[in-house]
Amino acid sequence: MTSFAIAGVQMPVSNHDDNILTMERYAAHVRGRFPWVNMVLFSELAAFGPDPGKAVPMPGDVEARLCGIARRFGLWLIPGSLFEQRGKAIFNTAPVIAPDGTVVARFSKLFPFRPYEQGISAGTEFVVFDVPDAGRFGVSICYDMWFPETTRQMVAMGAEVILHPTMTDTIDRDIELSIARASAATNQCYFFDINGVGAGGCGRSIVVDPSGYVLHEAATAEQIIPVEIDFAKVRRERERGLRGLGQVLKSFRDREVDFPVYRREPGASGFLDRLGPLVKPGAPTGGPHLPSGPGGPDDPAQGALIQFPSSRSFSGESHGP
Repeated sequence: MTSFAIAGVQMPVSNHDDNILTMERYAAHVRGRFPWVNMVLFSELAAFGPDPGKAVPMPGDVEARLCGIARRFGLWLIPGSLFEQRGKAIFNTAPVIAPDGTVVARFSKLFPFRPYEQGISAGTEFVVFDVPDAGRFGVSICYDMWFPETTRQMVAMGAEVILHPTMTDTIDRDIELSIARASAATNQCYFFDINGVGAGGCGRSIVVDPSGYVLHEAATAEQIIPVEIDFAKVRRERERGLRGLGQVLKSFRDREVDFPVYRREPGASGFLDRLGPLVKPGAPTGGPHLPSGPGGPDDPAQGALIQFPSSRSFSGESHGP
Protein backbone atom coordinates (compact mmCIF):
# COMPACT_ATOMS: atom_id res chain seq x y z
CA MET A 1 0.00 0.00 0.00
CA THR A 2 1.59 3.27 -1.13
CA SER A 3 -0.77 5.52 0.83
CA PHE A 4 -3.37 5.36 3.58
CA ALA A 5 -6.01 7.98 4.34
CA ILE A 6 -8.48 8.47 7.17
CA ALA A 7 -11.65 10.53 7.04
CA GLY A 8 -12.79 11.84 10.42
CA VAL A 9 -16.52 12.58 10.42
CA GLN A 10 -17.72 15.41 12.65
CA MET A 11 -21.37 14.40 12.47
CA PRO A 12 -24.56 15.77 14.04
CA VAL A 13 -25.64 13.25 16.67
CA SER A 14 -29.16 12.84 17.97
CA ASN A 15 -29.76 11.60 21.50
CA HIS A 16 -33.24 10.38 20.58
CA ASP A 17 -32.89 8.69 17.19
CA ASP A 18 -30.90 5.87 15.65
CA ASN A 19 -28.02 7.63 13.88
CA ILE A 20 -26.67 4.60 12.03
CA LEU A 21 -28.47 5.44 8.78
CA THR A 22 -26.85 8.89 8.89
CA MET A 23 -23.47 7.24 9.47
CA GLU A 24 -24.08 5.05 6.43
CA ARG A 25 -24.83 8.11 4.31
CA TYR A 26 -21.59 9.73 5.43
CA ALA A 27 -19.68 6.56 4.58
CA ALA A 28 -21.28 6.51 1.13
CA HIS A 29 -20.38 10.17 0.64
CA VAL A 30 -16.77 9.54 1.65
CA ARG A 31 -16.51 6.58 -0.72
CA GLY A 32 -17.93 8.60 -3.61
CA ARG A 33 -16.22 11.94 -3.07
CA PHE A 34 -12.92 10.76 -1.62
CA PRO A 35 -12.26 7.35 -3.21
CA TRP A 36 -8.67 7.43 -1.94
CA VAL A 37 -9.82 7.22 1.70
CA ASN A 38 -9.25 3.86 3.42
CA MET A 39 -10.77 4.40 6.89
CA VAL A 40 -13.66 6.34 8.40
CA LEU A 41 -13.66 7.44 12.05
CA PHE A 42 -16.79 8.72 13.78
CA SER A 43 -17.16 10.45 17.15
CA GLU A 44 -17.83 8.82 20.50
CA LEU A 45 -21.33 7.32 20.90
CA ALA A 46 -22.29 8.49 17.41
CA ALA A 47 -24.75 5.64 16.80
CA PHE A 48 -27.27 6.35 19.56
CA GLY A 49 -26.01 9.35 21.50
CA PRO A 50 -25.11 9.48 25.20
CA ASP A 51 -27.88 7.26 26.55
CA PRO A 52 -26.68 4.12 28.40
CA GLY A 53 -30.27 2.92 28.30
CA LYS A 54 -29.54 2.05 24.67
CA ALA A 55 -26.67 -0.30 25.51
CA VAL A 56 -26.43 -3.30 23.20
CA PRO A 57 -24.57 -6.60 23.32
CA MET A 58 -21.46 -7.13 21.19
CA PRO A 59 -21.51 -9.02 18.95
CA GLY A 60 -25.13 -8.39 18.08
CA ASP A 61 -27.54 -6.94 15.55
CA VAL A 62 -26.33 -3.35 15.91
CA GLU A 63 -22.69 -4.22 15.42
CA ALA A 64 -23.73 -6.37 12.43
CA ARG A 65 -25.33 -3.29 10.82
CA LEU A 66 -22.07 -1.41 11.25
CA CYS A 67 -20.12 -4.32 9.79
CA GLY A 68 -22.44 -4.16 6.79
CA ILE A 69 -21.50 -0.52 6.22
CA ALA A 70 -17.78 -1.34 6.25
CA ARG A 71 -18.31 -4.26 3.88
CA ARG A 72 -20.62 -2.35 1.52
CA PHE A 73 -18.16 0.48 0.97
CA GLY A 74 -14.90 -1.44 1.44
CA LEU A 75 -13.70 0.79 4.27
CA TRP A 76 -12.03 0.31 7.62
CA LEU A 77 -14.67 1.60 10.02
CA ILE A 78 -14.33 2.86 13.58
CA PRO A 79 -17.95 3.88 14.26
CA GLY A 80 -17.09 5.93 17.31
CA SER A 81 -18.32 3.89 20.24
CA LEU A 82 -21.46 2.32 21.63
CA PHE A 83 -22.64 1.54 25.11
CA GLU A 84 -22.06 -2.20 25.35
CA GLN A 85 -24.15 -4.42 27.62
CA ARG A 86 -21.86 -7.08 29.05
CA GLY A 87 -23.74 -9.11 31.63
CA LYS A 88 -24.97 -6.61 34.21
CA ALA A 89 -22.24 -4.11 33.35
CA ILE A 90 -22.19 -1.37 30.70
CA PHE A 91 -19.00 -0.40 28.90
CA ASN A 92 -18.25 2.36 26.40
CA THR A 93 -16.82 0.31 23.54
CA ALA A 94 -15.40 1.11 20.10
CA PRO A 95 -15.35 -1.76 17.59
CA VAL A 96 -12.70 -1.82 14.86
CA ILE A 97 -14.19 -3.19 11.65
CA ALA A 98 -12.17 -4.29 8.61
CA PRO A 99 -13.29 -3.62 5.01
CA ASP A 100 -14.62 -7.17 4.72
CA GLY A 101 -16.96 -6.55 7.66
CA THR A 102 -14.91 -8.47 10.21
CA VAL A 103 -14.56 -7.08 13.74
CA VAL A 104 -10.82 -7.23 14.38
CA ALA A 105 -10.84 -5.60 17.85
CA ARG A 106 -13.01 -3.92 20.45
CA PHE A 107 -11.70 -1.24 22.78
CA SER A 108 -13.52 -0.29 25.99
CA LYS A 109 -12.91 3.15 27.44
CA LEU A 110 -10.36 2.96 30.24
CA PHE A 111 -11.36 6.15 32.05
CA PRO A 112 -15.09 6.90 32.27
CA PHE A 113 -15.48 10.57 33.23
CA ARG A 114 -15.94 9.95 36.94
CA PRO A 115 -17.48 11.11 39.19
CA TYR A 116 -19.97 12.43 36.63
CA GLU A 117 -20.14 9.39 34.37
CA GLN A 118 -21.59 6.95 36.86
CA GLY A 119 -22.68 3.43 36.10
CA ILE A 120 -20.20 2.86 33.26
CA SER A 121 -17.56 0.19 33.84
CA ALA A 122 -13.95 0.85 32.91
CA GLY A 123 -12.08 -1.23 30.38
CA THR A 124 -8.74 -2.73 31.33
CA GLU A 125 -7.08 -3.61 28.01
CA PHE A 126 -5.20 -1.51 25.47
CA VAL A 127 -5.97 -2.08 21.81
CA VAL A 128 -3.63 -1.76 18.85
CA PHE A 129 -4.21 -3.33 15.43
CA ASP A 130 -2.36 -3.57 12.15
CA VAL A 131 -3.52 -2.59 8.69
CA PRO A 132 -1.54 -4.79 6.30
CA ASP A 133 1.07 -2.93 4.24
CA ALA A 134 0.30 0.31 6.08
CA GLY A 135 0.97 0.59 9.83
CA ARG A 136 -0.19 0.09 13.39
CA PHE A 137 -3.10 1.94 14.98
CA GLY A 138 -4.18 2.46 18.58
CA VAL A 139 -7.65 3.32 19.90
CA SER A 140 -8.65 5.43 22.89
CA ILE A 141 -11.88 7.22 23.78
CA CYS A 142 -12.52 10.74 25.05
CA TYR A 143 -11.32 11.15 28.66
CA ASP A 144 -8.63 8.52 28.13
CA MET A 145 -6.36 11.09 26.50
CA TRP A 146 -6.25 13.17 29.69
CA PHE A 147 -4.05 10.38 31.04
CA PRO A 148 -0.85 10.49 28.95
CA GLU A 149 0.01 6.98 30.07
CA THR A 150 -2.73 5.61 27.80
CA THR A 151 -1.21 7.03 24.62
CA ARG A 152 2.34 6.21 25.72
CA GLN A 153 1.36 2.57 26.35
CA MET A 154 -0.16 2.19 22.89
CA VAL A 155 2.89 3.79 21.33
CA ALA A 156 5.11 1.42 23.31
CA MET A 157 3.05 -1.35 21.68
CA GLY A 158 3.96 0.10 18.29
CA ALA A 159 1.01 2.40 17.51
CA GLU A 160 1.82 5.01 14.87
CA VAL A 161 -1.64 6.56 14.65
CA ILE A 162 -4.03 7.15 17.57
CA LEU A 163 -7.73 7.04 16.69
CA HIS A 164 -9.57 9.01 19.33
CA PRO A 165 -13.36 9.43 19.11
CA THR A 166 -14.65 11.94 21.64
CA MET A 167 -17.88 13.60 22.76
CA THR A 168 -17.24 16.99 24.32
CA ASP A 169 -19.56 20.00 24.47
CA THR A 170 -18.11 21.79 27.48
CA ILE A 171 -15.75 24.69 28.18
CA ASP A 172 -12.66 22.49 28.40
CA ARG A 173 -12.59 21.72 24.66
CA ASP A 174 -9.73 24.19 24.18
CA ILE A 175 -7.67 22.20 26.69
CA GLU A 176 -8.36 19.01 24.78
CA LEU A 177 -7.01 20.57 21.62
CA SER A 178 -3.77 21.23 23.48
CA ILE A 179 -3.70 17.68 24.85
CA ALA A 180 -4.19 16.24 21.36
CA ARG A 181 -1.29 18.26 20.01
CA ALA A 182 0.94 17.42 22.97
CA SER A 183 0.04 13.73 22.68
CA ALA A 184 1.10 13.68 19.04
CA ALA A 185 4.35 15.52 19.72
CA THR A 186 5.44 13.64 22.84
CA ASN A 187 4.70 10.30 21.22
CA GLN A 188 5.74 11.18 17.66
CA CYS A 189 2.49 9.86 16.18
CA TYR A 190 -0.58 11.02 14.28
CA PHE A 191 -3.48 11.89 16.57
CA PHE A 192 -7.06 11.98 15.23
CA ASP A 193 -9.35 13.54 17.85
CA ILE A 194 -12.83 13.49 16.29
CA ASN A 195 -15.73 15.15 18.10
CA GLY A 196 -19.43 15.29 17.20
CA VAL A 197 -21.90 18.15 17.00
CA GLY A 198 -25.44 18.57 18.27
CA ALA A 199 -25.98 16.10 21.11
CA GLY A 200 -22.60 14.66 20.10
CA GLY A 201 -20.45 17.61 21.14
CA CYS A 202 -19.29 21.08 20.14
CA GLY A 203 -17.15 20.03 17.19
CA ARG A 204 -13.64 21.47 16.88
CA SER A 205 -12.15 18.11 15.88
CA ILE A 206 -8.40 18.16 15.41
CA VAL A 207 -5.80 16.13 13.51
CA VAL A 208 -2.12 16.48 14.45
CA ASP A 209 0.93 14.96 12.77
CA PRO A 210 4.00 13.38 14.45
CA SER A 211 5.90 16.67 14.24
CA GLY A 212 3.22 18.34 16.36
CA TYR A 213 1.84 20.33 13.42
CA VAL A 214 -1.94 20.79 13.33
CA LEU A 215 -3.09 19.40 9.99
CA HIS A 216 -6.68 20.48 10.52
CA GLU A 217 -8.86 21.97 13.24
CA ALA A 218 -12.56 21.97 12.45
CA ALA A 219 -15.07 24.62 13.39
CA THR A 220 -18.38 23.76 15.05
CA ALA A 221 -20.44 22.62 12.05
CA GLU A 222 -20.62 19.15 10.54
CA GLN A 223 -17.58 18.31 8.48
CA ILE A 224 -15.68 15.47 6.81
CA ILE A 225 -11.93 15.60 7.45
CA PRO A 226 -9.95 13.42 5.00
CA VAL A 227 -6.23 13.24 5.80
CA GLU A 228 -3.52 11.11 4.20
CA ILE A 229 -1.13 9.38 6.60
CA ASP A 230 2.60 9.31 5.91
CA PHE A 231 3.92 6.33 7.86
CA ALA A 232 7.44 7.02 6.61
CA LYS A 233 7.23 10.39 8.35
CA VAL A 234 6.29 8.73 11.65
CA ARG A 235 9.20 6.36 11.41
CA ARG A 236 11.62 9.08 10.34
CA GLU A 237 10.58 11.35 13.20
CA ARG A 238 11.06 8.54 15.70
CA GLU A 239 14.47 7.74 14.32
CA ARG A 240 15.84 11.25 13.81
CA GLY A 241 13.85 13.22 16.37
CA LEU A 242 10.82 15.52 16.29
CA ARG A 243 11.62 18.16 13.65
CA GLY A 244 15.16 16.80 13.78
CA LEU A 245 15.38 17.59 17.51
CA GLY A 246 14.19 15.60 20.52
CA GLN A 247 14.17 11.81 20.21
CA VAL A 248 11.45 11.50 22.80
CA LEU A 249 10.63 7.82 22.59
CA LYS A 250 14.27 6.74 22.64
CA SER A 251 14.89 8.97 25.65
CA PHE A 252 11.91 7.46 27.45
CA ARG A 253 13.13 3.95 26.62
CA ASP A 254 16.63 4.70 27.89
CA ARG A 255 15.50 6.57 31.03
CA GLU A 256 17.35 6.15 34.30
CA VAL A 257 14.50 7.42 36.46
CA ASP A 258 11.77 5.28 38.01
CA PHE A 259 8.25 6.58 38.69
CA PRO A 260 7.13 5.60 42.20
CA VAL A 261 3.65 7.02 41.58
CA TYR A 262 2.89 3.99 39.42
CA ARG A 263 3.55 1.50 42.17
CA ARG A 264 0.47 -0.06 43.68
CA GLU A 265 1.77 -0.54 47.21
CA PRO A 266 0.26 1.61 49.99
CA GLY A 267 1.78 5.06 50.29
CA ALA A 268 3.45 5.03 46.86
CA SER A 269 1.12 7.75 45.57
CA GLY A 270 2.00 10.15 48.39
CA PHE A 271 -0.02 13.34 48.08
CA LEU A 272 -2.55 11.72 45.75
CA ASP A 273 -3.68 9.43 48.56
CA ARG A 274 -4.75 12.47 50.56
CA LEU A 275 -7.00 14.02 47.91
CA GLY A 276 -10.17 12.40 49.21
CA PRO A 277 -12.81 10.33 47.42
CA LEU A 278 -13.75 10.72 43.77
CA VAL A 279 -17.17 12.33 44.19
CA LYS A 280 -19.07 15.28 42.79
CA PRO A 281 -18.42 18.58 44.57
CA GLY A 282 -21.19 19.56 46.95
CA ALA A 283 -23.18 22.78 47.05
CA PRO A 284 -21.17 25.92 47.89
CA THR A 285 -21.05 26.84 51.59
CA GLY A 286 -23.93 29.15 52.34
CA GLY A 287 -25.70 28.15 49.15
CA PRO A 288 -29.37 27.24 48.88
CA HIS A 289 -30.55 24.23 50.83
CA LEU A 290 -31.36 21.26 48.59
CA PRO A 291 -34.77 19.85 49.53
CA SER A 292 -35.21 16.29 50.65
CA GLY A 293 -37.90 14.14 49.15
CA PRO A 294 -38.99 14.35 45.48
CA GLY A 295 -36.36 16.07 43.39
CA GLY A 296 -33.88 16.34 46.23
CA PRO A 297 -30.70 14.43 46.92
CA ASP A 298 -32.59 11.89 49.01
CA ASP A 299 -35.02 11.11 46.19
CA PRO A 300 -34.25 7.55 44.95
CA ALA A 301 -35.42 8.62 41.50
CA GLN A 302 -32.26 10.71 41.21
CA GLY A 303 -30.41 7.52 40.36
CA ALA A 304 -32.67 6.83 37.38
CA LEU A 305 -31.91 7.77 33.78
CA ILE A 306 -32.82 11.37 32.99
CA GLN A 307 -32.53 12.69 29.43
CA PHE A 308 -30.76 16.01 29.01
CA PRO A 309 -30.01 17.86 25.77
CA SER A 310 -26.34 18.09 26.72
CA SER A 311 -24.09 15.35 25.39
CA ARG A 312 -22.40 15.32 28.77
CA SER A 313 -25.42 14.47 30.85
CA PHE A 314 -27.26 11.31 31.67
CA SER A 315 -28.55 10.46 35.10
CA GLY A 316 -27.06 13.82 36.01
CA GLU A 317 -23.63 12.63 34.89
CA SER A 318 -21.14 13.98 32.41
CA HIS A 319 -20.02 11.93 29.47
CA GLY A 320 -16.91 13.76 28.35
CA PRO A 321 -14.54 15.07 27.72
